[in-house]
Amino acid sequence: MSDHSHAPETTDVVESIVPLMPIVLPIGGAVLIFLLAFIAVFMA
Repeated sequence: MSDHSHAPETTDVVESIVPLMPIVLPIGGAVLIFLLAFIAVFMA
């Protein structure tokens, strides 16, 4: 019979970001905390 399970080889965006997670998450967290602290000081 015919085999229709051959998918084109494309690079997944999520799979390309996963190795960078140990770098991206702490930086993103630091930026988020800084923005929240800035908003809290600005609103006070």
